[in-house]
Amino acid sequence: MSELHTLGLAALAEGLAARRFSSLELAETLLARARAHAGLNAFLHFDEAAAAEATRAAARASDARRAAGQALGPLDGLLIAHKDVFVTTDFPTTAASRMLVGAQGPYRSPFDATVVERLQAAGTVSLGKLNCDEFAMGGANEHSAFGAAKNPWDRARIPGGSSGGSAVAVAARLLPAATGTDTGGSVRQPAALCGVTGLKPTYGRCSRHGMIAFASSLDQAGVLARSAADCALLIDTMAGFDPLDSTSAEFAGTEPNRPGLIGAQLAARRAAVADPARPLAGLRIGLPKEFFGEGLAADVRAAVQQGLAQLQALGATLVDVSLPRTELAIPVYYIIAPAEASSNLSRYDGVRYGHRAEGAKDLLELYRKSRSEGFGAEVKRRIMIGTYVLSHGYYDAYYLQAQKLRRMIADDFQAAFQACDLIAGPVTPTVARPLGGGSDPVTEYLADIFTLPASLAGLPGMSVPTGFGAGGPLGLPVGLQLIGNVWQEATLLHTAEAFQQATDFHLRTPEGY
Repeated sequence: MSELHTLGLAALAEGLAARRFSSLELAETLLARARAHAGLNAFLHFDEAAAAEATRAAARASDARRAAGQALGPLDGLLIAHKDVFVTTDFPTTAASRMLVGAQGPYRSPFDATVVERLQAAGTVSLGKLNCDEFAMGGANEHSAFGAAKNPWDRARIPGGSSGGSAVAVAARLLPAATGTDTGGSVRQPAALCGVTGLKPTYGRCSRHGMIAFASSLDQAGVLARSAADCALLIDTMAGFDPLDSTSAEFAGTEPNRPGLIGAQLAARRAAVADPARPLAGLRIGLPKEFFGEGLAADVRAAVQQGLAQLQALGATLVDVSLPRTELAIPVYYIIAPAEASSNLSRYDGVRYGHRAEGAKDLLELYRKSRSEGFGAEVKRRIMIGTYVLSHGYYDAYYLQAQKLRRMIADDFQAAFQACDLIAGPVTPTVARPLGGGSDPVTEYLADIFTLPASLAGLPGMSVPTGFGAGGPLGLPVGLQLIGNVWQEATLLHTAEAFQQATDFHLRTPEGY
């Protein structure tokens, strides 16, 4: 069936259950599309003989289970792929860095990340590993050691980062869904710039075991798919407490943090809708005035306002709120995240882990040469910033102050949630910029202004396609950001689902895909 790539997760699951096509047919279709659109540079590892055979073997196993009436669930046989910061046994893992490519080739993990393991246990089939910014550091996917991924709406533009490969693969219909990670907006930003739906859950909802660390107190696994309903299918399986991760939460509010919890809460919300024409009746959506000030491009503002009007038409009430310390989120984040990165990446020294340089005369030179050769410019920049702010004499002045401000930013959200159930606003200040157009790192960092506050507060957030701005042959996608209080993923998903049942922005496809 040549049209298989046009279907989302839910439709594919229905087709597999009805035996209208097999998982192997789906795998062959998507492998062929990934090869045909290799110029997008969305994948890092998928077409090596061993990798492709691993995909086919998993698909055949799924087909055998269905033939025997032993399907593992709705996800059995569905094709997805993982951002290359999740370690996997079937595919190499590089975090898009030459630091993890040694003389024997790219690093191969002896175990799967918990998120990967849970999705495989549900029967999903992995097509490979997806491009990203090196060690997930970047907002453009221009910092991959293996080249930038290209935005399918306009190949001359960035897809957003760091989960850019995941967003590109979903937007170009190479995959129905993919995993990503979000430290400061790395699921929401590429989702917005590529016109797909992305969800970053509450910090602690998903396990970080087997996820290569960037900033441990911020990193969280997320999902990118074509619709909120498809995101719900994946996150419901990925989520849950993991004793192998000390930052994994045992409880999500008053209930044990377990797979299936988000799906149950979402089903309850769907069942509670009294008027299908006004599914969001009673929902209060807060609009922070700080999200609609200077710096927001006119075309993005117009698309977001259009989305807010649609939410209002679905029954939601819009209320004004304030997040007064929004402008501090950028300096706070760019102290805390590099500090944690400098600590996490210190293990890559060429002795215990990572690339080892040739010809070093002593141990100090081995460290220096190995790290100089292995890391890219953006990673080195963040390591140096982080090392500086943690150094003796500067810890109190920078890192400690940043942590205090982080607490105050989180308190601002809790004050806002006294007046509303969700917060809405833009994801990015502009549509996707041209590749190479943000070579100034400060310019790139400033683009994170709307996603960093929720990350610092540990809150769940979504990006939902809400229209198009100027640029490209069909216009460039704009994302509407929805932010919930902790453990409110079901509220986010229900709101986004209602929005997508009334709009078609999430169904539009870039020309030629």
